[in-house]
Amino acid sequence: MIKKHIITCTVILGLLVMAKVFAYNMPQAAKSTKKVTTTTTITTITKEPKSLMAQLNFAEESLPKGDVRVERKMKKVLAAYTYSHLQTNRLHRMAAEWFPVIEPILAAYGIPNDFKYVPLVESGLQGGMSPKGANGFWQFMPGTARNYGLKVNSSVDERKNLRKSTIAACKYIKELYGVFDNWALVAAAYNVGDNHMKKQINRQNQDNYFKMKLNRETGGYVYKLISMKQIMEYPVRYGYAPKREQQAINTVRE
Repeated sequence: MIKKHIITCTVILGLLVMAKVFAYNMPQAAKSTKKVTTTTTITTITKEPKSLMAQLNFAEESLPKGDVRVERKMKKVLAAYTYSHLQTNRLHRMAAEWFPVIEPILAAYGIPNDFKYVPLVESGLQGGMSPKGANGFWQFMPGTARNYGLKVNSSVDERKNLRKSTIAACKYIKELYGVFDNWALVAAAYNVGDNHMKKQINRQNQDNYFKMKLNRETGGYVYKLISMKQIMEYPVRYGYAPKREQQAINTVRE
């Protein structure tokens, strides 16, 4: 009889111990599950946005990815074209006047639309004749202008005619593309001359504009075109007045 009581007590005691162990483990399992859920949520929220550098391009030719030197230079040139630096809306006013003439001519010759920014970079801020003798919207030298059908003499200078000089520029740009087969190199050659550009490509054994070592003006030329494109397409982002507001300002001034 005593043995039966001892066995019964032992069984009851064992059940109580097992119940406590089970009850203790339950919150731990719940806590572990909660941690996994929290980690998954954080990973989803902190997804990296697309970089501005990855969006920038010239004539649909992108900048080299992951090149710190190119990125640093691009940001520096872009900063030089913000409203806080230039303190003028002149470029936007010129674009509104020039682009309707330039764009259809570029399209007719199969030239990328981004080349419409060349006149803004070449003559938008300073204008007039350069110390070397280049003049007009596209800053043609007299000899080059004549080679592509423009009259330049003591009585007439068609470099100052927007339509005629744009046609001449398209002929020249198209010819350059036949040589370099890359729009960034074409833009650089437009700035420095095709012969000089060919020499640099051969000398450096390199035909990627962004990886070449060029003189300061030519080395920054395509960066300037990309920067001009940015401030024209996203004026508010760079401190300029919205398009409607700018139109109102222009109307008041007129």
